[in-house]
Amino acid sequence: MTTEMYQLIAIILYMAAMIFIGWYAFKRTSNLTDYMLGGRALGPAVTALSAGAADMSGWLLMGLPGAIYLNGLVEAWIAVGLTLGAYLNWVFVAPRLRVYTQVSSDSITIPSYLESRLKDKSRLLRIASGVIILTFFTFYVSSGMVAGGKFFLSSFGLNYHAGLLIVSAVVIFYTLFGGFLAVSYTDVVQGIVMFFALLLVPIVGVFITGGFTETTESIRTVNPQLLNFVSGATFLGILSAVAWGLGYFGQPHIIVRFMALSSHKEAKKARRIGISWMFLSLFGAVATALVGIAYFQQNAGVTLADKETVFIVLGQIIFHPFIAGIMLAAVLAAVMSTISSQLIVSSSALVEDLYKTFMKKDATDKHYVFLGRMAVLVVSLIAMVLAWPNNESILNIVSFAWAGFGASFGPIILLSLYWRKLTTKGALWGMIAGAVMVMIWGNVDALHNTLYEIVPGFILCLIVAVVVSNATYRPNAEIDKEFLATIKILNEDK
Repeated sequence: MTTEMYQLIAIILYMAAMIFIGWYAFKRTSNLTDYMLGGRALGPAVTALSAGAADMSGWLLMGLPGAIYLNGLVEAWIAVGLTLGAYLNWVFVAPRLRVYTQVSSDSITIPSYLESRLKDKSRLLRIASGVIILTFFTFYVSSGMVAGGKFFLSSFGLNYHAGLLIVSAVVIFYTLFGGFLAVSYTDVVQGIVMFFALLLVPIVGVFITGGFTETTESIRTVNPQLLNFVSGATFLGILSAVAWGLGYFGQPHIIVRFMALSSHKEAKKARRIGISWMFLSLFGAVATALVGIAYFQQNAGVTLADKETVFIVLGQIIFHPFIAGIMLAAVLAAVMSTISSQLIVSSSALVEDLYKTFMKKDATDKHYVFLGRMAVLVVSLIAMVLAWPNNESILNIVSFAWAGFGASFGPIILLSLYWRKLTTKGALWGMIAGAVMVMIWGNVDALHNTLYEIVPGFILCLIVAVVVSNATYRPNAEIDKEFLATIKILNEDK
């Protein structure tokens, strides 16, 4: 049996497992809350692994190793910022958001929560939130599809567009039919596969490159500055990398997992699982790139055409073809878990936050679930069109979308949870200011190359939201009642 056949069998088995999980979740989905939020019944382990897998995407196995391979450990500041941001998100957002979204009209999406929390009668906040989600997630989903196309191109020599279509078809199938439960359950499997793959490749790779000392010397031979955390970096450059952590507070596909917890009491346990998974996975991604530098220095006859595929190529070199196929499945896992998570949130934005705002509300749950599935299909097709040219790096697309969400939603989510004086107008104008700042800053090279757009976007959103809220605040007994009820529930467990 050929190498490609072994690897293909592993990939087919993996995809078949994802489709089976989608079918299983389909059987357990009976209403819109099930489809969009899994019936608020996720345990801590499922929540933690699902949030981690949804978060990391193809960036973890392709974008980050590629950046480290090219520029060295100076790129690892992103991993530092992400770990810190994720930890703070679990501590300050997870338990309070879980309680508040249930206290406030049992909200099942971020836009519906903000509308209910602020008692917005105009519907403008919900509409603006839905539009921002759809805009940035379409770019985000397209980055995953680009990663899928690159995966099949580098792994099997398959045409980029054929690979893009295969990955898109499988993800669309299980997301469209199984909804949030399918996304969460597949995320658990994908998170486990990613975790072990990211640890195995660098561990085995170090032995092949001669041990820790020999590996380090090989890297120094290429460029000693690759092992320097500050080589060639500026203060603003390091700040930009660490600032990726700010994005966590506003990522709908991640914080929606907090809303799906079976209880806010499970947040602490989920945090420990999630942060442990994240730390070791990021460490593995960084180590993979460094081992890759050493390996290709020692084996000059072996070439690496696309630096973002260093994990894929190393896995194929190091392991038996079938095990290498499982390693390849880890890349697909990273790509597909994030695409599916973003599709389900995009679907909820279209149906729960936009369609229900303008159309009749007496339709059946069956009707809304059908519309949710059609929304998954529509967003997928638009993202595929954007991904078709394959003219952007994965990291570039992800960084833009990540900044968009972090700057537009992050400050608003935090203020909504901790500051009762936040108003509809403050949230609306802050959100718009953050999104517009990211759009402008991120598309001007001189600005983007100096400072990551999430920083000015986050700051502007926060300032505008606070200033406008203070100018428009009027006491509201219902808001005060829900705010105090949330605090009371949280304090009962202390």
